[in-house]
Amino acid sequence: MVGDAFGEITEGLRRLTVQVRTRGDGSGSGIVWSADGLVLTNAHVLREKQVEVEFWDGRRFPATVAKKDRRVDLASLKVETRGLASAVAGDSDALRPGELVIAVGNPFGFIGAMSKGVVHSMGPLAGFGGQRWVVSDVRLAPGNSGGPLANAQGQVIGVNTMIAGGLALAIPSRTVSRFLLKPASDRPRLGVTLRPVPFRLGVGLLVLEVFPDSAAQRASLLPGDLLTGAAGRRLGSAEDLEDALDSSGGRQIEIEFQRGGSDRTRRVAVQLAFEPVRAA
Repeated sequence: MVGDAFGEITEGLRRLTVQVRTRGDGSGSGIVWSADGLVLTNAHVLREKQVEVEFWDGRRFPATVAKKDRRVDLASLKVETRGLASAVAGDSDALRPGELVIAVGNPFGFIGAMSKGVVHSMGPLAGFGGQRWVVSDVRLAPGNSGGPLANAQGQVIGVNTMIAGGLALAIPSRTVSRFLLKPASDRPRLGVTLRPVPFRLGVGLLVLEVFPDSAAQRASLLPGDLLTGAAGRRLGSAEDLEDALDSSGGRQIEIEFQRGGSDRTRRVAVQLAFEPVRAA
């Protein structure tokens, strides 16, 4: 890639990458998805209800959460401004191993930091449920979550989410499209952010965060707990938990979990509450 062309592409990506702040702290990154103020990020970035978005030129705007789905770890925000530089979405299904990709974000508060690498694979990963990922060797750090992963043409083909085994995982643009098109519905929610992790009996769901006034908090679940079963079925992925929640009828569900590194299985009956999933 010619140097001037590469510089132009990365500058364009920096202009559509924002910093997402909660309570004044830079907690992650986001992508301007449309010129009328639609911003995309990870659901786990939104730790508080009050959200502020800072653009590349230093402008700051309050943002409202339009939609959030912790199952796929995506959220959309709405900012009351127009005429923004916005993403051009690429087709993540067209990616091939070895293809150049570019990540932009705000690691450790460094605004618009860029790294490049190559695609290693696309698809589900063992121990991470059935969700598909774009796996690459771009360098990510805290603050990169929610930022864009782009191809060599500057098209956004993923949302950077986490590091696993030294490699970067991004949610594919195809998953983003389905998230944005999903109609409004009511679904029972536990109120946690989860990550699938291996343990001696297979795969469990590690609780990263428990949300205030949630069913999980009322049941005294804590960050660090490992969810291993729900409604009498073994949990191997976030999808398994969602299926168990959906089949509960939104009333009550029994959760099996381990705490503090102990192999002892605990059980708790969780009184569920419905959480609206609103259309963007």
